Amino acid sequence: MPGTQWRKNQEEDLKNVLQNTDQDIPLVFVSGNHDIGNIPTRETIDNYCKSWGDDYFSFWVGGVFFLVLNSQLYFDSSKCPELKQAQDAWLNGQLAAAKKHKCKHVIVFQHIPLFLREPDEDHDYFNLEKSVRQEIMEKFHKAGVKAVFSGHYHRNAGGCYRGLEMVVSSAIGCQLGEDKHGLRVVLVTDEKIVHRYYSLDELSSQGLEKEMMDILVKQN
Repeated sequence: MPGTQWRKNQEEDLKNVLQNTDQDIPLVFVSGNHDIGNIPTRETIDNYCKSWGDDYFSFWVGGVFFLVLNSQLYFDSSKCPELKQAQDAWLNGQLAAAKKHKCKHVIVFQHIPLFLREPDEDHDYFNLEKSVRQEIMEKFHKAGVKAVFSGHYHRNAGGCYRGLEMVVSSAIGCQLGEDKHGLRVVLVTDEKIVHRYYSLDELSSQGLEKEMMDILVKQN
């Protein structure tokens, strides 16, 4: 967490490890509670941005519009309400632009899931408060957002709301459930978004399954 003893060393370790990533793979960072705190402040967000880049932004790839959000501002913005208002105004403009440009898909990344399994489930530490969640879900639905990808839960989960898929992925590190250390592979085509969570053991021993490989071959 921000301000804790090992923070600086852990950031340095992570940056050193990421240096080994193939240079053809762009890295996109999504801020979460361990980056800016459960109750973020202007200071914790500024420090994150200095180290890792903007806490919210958008980008295009192949006609697909991607939005990266700072979901901690939706969890508790009591110490920096003006930053939440700024993100809200920016997001409204981005969603309006996405609708106007008729992109193939709109995909959102945010650390905290809107919900874990059901859109109307009770609020707890691992999802967003119900009224906040409902407002965002409706906003995303009206803008044609196809999927929201999140972490935070350290377990795999997910569900749907009016055509919007909520995808919750477990962790490459600490597991809080029965899943194995792993990552989610997502394939985006003109028509659909296909994804599957793989354990690191599966990936290293077997690679992607045939269904996923067939989609990749068709795209190339």
